[in-house]
Amino acid sequence: MSYYSDYLEEIEVRKKDLGLNPKPIDSAELLSEIIAQIKDTGNEHREASLNFFIYNTLPGTTPAAVVKAAFLKDIALGKETVAEISPESALEQLSHMKGGPSVEALLDIALSDDAQAKAAGEVLKSQVFLYEADTARLADAYKAGNAIAKDILESYSKAEFFTKLDDIPEKIKVVTYIAAEGDISTDLLSPGNQSHSRADRELHGLCMISPQAQQEIVELGKQHPDAKVMMIAEKGTMGVGSSRMSGVNNVALWAGEKTSPYIPFINNRPVVAGTNGIAPIFLTTVGVTGGIGLDLKNWVKKTDANGEVVRDENGDPVLEEAYSVATGTVLTIDTKAKKLYNGDQELVDVADAFTPQKVEFMKAGGSYAVTFGKKLQTFAAETLGVEAPAVYAPSKEISIEGQGLTAVEKIFNRNAVGVTSKTPLHSGSDVRVKVNIVGSQDTTGPMTCQELEAMAASTISPSVDGAFQSGCHTASVWDNKAKANTPKLMAFMNAFGVITARDPKGVYHSMTDVIHKVLNDITVDDRAIIIGGDSHTRMSKGIAFGADSGTVAIALATGESAMPIPESVKVTFKGSMKPHMDFRDIVHATQAQMLKKFGGENVFQGRVIEVQIGTLLADQAFTFTDWTAEMKAKASICISTDETLIKSLELAKSRIQIMIDKGMDNAAGMLQGLIDLADKRIAEVKSGEAPALAPDDNAKYYAELVVDLDAIDEPMIADPDVNNEDISKRYTHDVIRPASYYDGRKVDLGFIGSCMVHKGDMQIIAAMLRNLEKKGPITFNAPLVVAPPTYNIVDELKAEGDWEVLSKYAGFTFDDEHPKEKARTQYENILYLERPGCNLCMGNQEKAAPGDTVLATSTRLFQGRVVEDSSEKKGESLLGSTPMVVLSTILGRFPTLEEYKEAVDGINLTSFVPPSQDLSVAHTAIPAVRL
Repeated sequence: MSYYSDYLEEIEVRKKDLGLNPKPIDSAELLSEIIAQIKDTGNEHREASLNFFIYNTLPGTTPAAVVKAAFLKDIALGKETVAEISPESALEQLSHMKGGPSVEALLDIALSDDAQAKAAGEVLKSQVFLYEADTARLADAYKAGNAIAKDILESYSKAEFFTKLDDIPEKIKVVTYIAAEGDISTDLLSPGNQSHSRADRELHGLCMISPQAQQEIVELGKQHPDAKVMMIAEKGTMGVGSSRMSGVNNVALWAGEKTSPYIPFINNRPVVAGTNGIAPIFLTTVGVTGGIGLDLKNWVKKTDANGEVVRDENGDPVLEEAYSVATGTVLTIDTKAKKLYNGDQELVDVADAFTPQKVEFMKAGGSYAVTFGKKLQTFAAETLGVEAPAVYAPSKEISIEGQGLTAVEKIFNRNAVGVTSKTPLHSGSDVRVKVNIVGSQDTTGPMTCQELEAMAASTISPSVDGAFQSGCHTASVWDNKAKANTPKLMAFMNAFGVITARDPKGVYHSMTDVIHKVLNDITVDDRAIIIGGDSHTRMSKGIAFGADSGTVAIALATGESAMPIPESVKVTFKGSMKPHMDFRDIVHATQAQMLKKFGGENVFQGRVIEVQIGTLLADQAFTFTDWTAEMKAKASICISTDETLIKSLELAKSRIQIMIDKGMDNAAGMLQGLIDLADKRIAEVKSGEAPALAPDDNAKYYAELVVDLDAIDEPMIADPDVNNEDISKRYTHDVIRPASYYDGRKVDLGFIGSCMVHKGDMQIIAAMLRNLEKKGPITFNAPLVVAPPTYNIVDELKAEGDWEVLSKYAGFTFDDEHPKEKARTQYENILYLERPGCNLCMGNQEKAAPGDTVLATSTRLFQGRVVEDSSEKKGESLLGSTPMVVLSTILGRFPTLEEYKEAVDGINLTSFVPPSQDLSVAHTAIPAVRL
């Protein structure tokens, strides 16, 4: 069988079983066979082969793109003749291939003596994805007196690849589509259990919302051909939860614009909106595609005659509709006035969606082109020895004399690149920053690879200190989907220069450690900036931003990222933590006390939470920073004492050394480099040269919250509130209730795992079992699934004896020699010791039984994530602390407070003693210190 014959068989299966078009080609072998059939003018498959070659081959640096670019180059140079592809058409197709082999081919032609050299030069003027090898060729040719090279560089220095693009329309007509009421999680747009198909965009598009919704969107488009369908989260926020580029890709696939006639199923420029705007991570992803994200504000808090907010019986503000966006409503976005209209009626100001930088993304078709364009313009101007004209909107630089800096402002100032201000910048400033640590996870990783190929990147930026590709999201089940996707992903990332959880060469044992735990370990500077392909990239050292796969790709390729300096909310603590409380309860209580203090307004949303943890090691502190994703915060920063920071860095060093000992370091010595950086930082802190990061005492915050530890007397549960009559208030993470609310309620399954837990949680399980066995045999009345975060923790537990206790009560223990190949669909009332990884928290491989009431330590309580609904009952995932989950599964129900206190008596739970004084430092007016 030939590659082409296999492809035809695959086409038939896709068409028959799924109703899909032929899968886009990325195989060099297949495309080579297709080219042979094109050259054979009598071949029966020639017409189809031409169509596949021209319209169904993936661009960038895919193996197929290399073959396609070479053949198009030969056609352009007249070395090959294809009646249907003229030399001019060949150049046009090369112009759509987005860099890498296509740019190499265009440079070969442009810098030659061929008749097509000038035409190729004109095409190159439109390209932005050039790397050092490409720009070096141009510079060398210019210095050698090549006129075309000079012409190209002059065009680049003026950024004509950007200025000659069409401006965005002054008026954009949209027709509304309410995708759901309440917060819309990215799981609705790109379900986790379909993560295996994300790289196959047409196939993955079938999982967005529902087939009915997809058809309704198509019909709206047909009814309003002059309008774009705007997908809306009515009475909620659009795109909460995981950072999924695939979610925006799906929206663009159904309601966006085709990127290129030669690039299949890759659309851009979608329009999305929410009553409460767009989640920060999702908004970044919208910018990657050149899309528009609107904050509608179409529901507002109702007030009485005295101007007081009217509240319902639960104390929540009553909302009233300011204007309607019912499905099928035709509206107009005025991009110049930056307002939304219904006919002549002004509805809302949308200026935040049309900042100069966002408009550039829209004009360029995405943020990548702007990022690379700026670099290319700078290179060309420097090569020519001229001053680059101001083409792009200048970065907004805000510096307020006499005002101190928050911790986030200090980190951004330290890592800022290309800033003109001589004084420190404050929040609201737009900056480009160096990225120190980058993480890619395994369900979005295949898309990151695609993005890297599309932008023609071939190796990691040398300025990145550390990068890790995880295998945690597909750790539960080593099924055919994982076997097909994971090895390919690991091989690509390993070759790119990233430390990978699995070794393509098979030297070290496969690691399925939770990505966030590894990133937390390899972050060795409290002033670092971390970008990770998951919304829970929330390190307790430095500042970390969860991001889409595209932003991760940019960070890997360039070592930089662009974003405004966010506002901060300051969180401190008072009082004492009661001995029967776990730190997870403090985290939940923080959210509850915040909502109470600010009258239901979530002041954390879209901002950085600066929390003065002080004495809690990075491992335990991560429980707080991780949950800030559920608080809808943009990021978080832990302010620690010098002593605590040093201990955290020493722990990080020891775990990095274990990775090195396992053989995980790469040829560049990335892991050893991280240990060296940790040693340097420890020395700075010990010497007093650069103490632990702390904000200035006169820094300005959006809000401040003091959490009262004395007021927290019982475990706190985050509730999806699945039966709330107001649909918009379900699955928000904002309903926090004391455990007594649930006294006696049946628990069908317990789960301890995910990035929210640490080694101490595993020790708590063992300690509780020891406590309870003193009273007699222990019987589980509900299944308890335990997934340790990392193999390091498992090894440490084995060495210290706690793993033996867990194993004693386990009815199932993971076996790496014989990993599960099928998802578990039924659970017995036993303890399951699962392989390190995300497990039930992700919900892409295994779930609880439909309709179950689950009590878990995980992060997400979205509908269908951990448990789906049954025909009789809604599934619900209640979130609580490790000791609460353990006891509830043994009892088969929620315990009384007395039962709980007795079960944890004498156990050292994850306790927390707040700093004795505010950790802010005296402000000193000094010039900005930047890299």
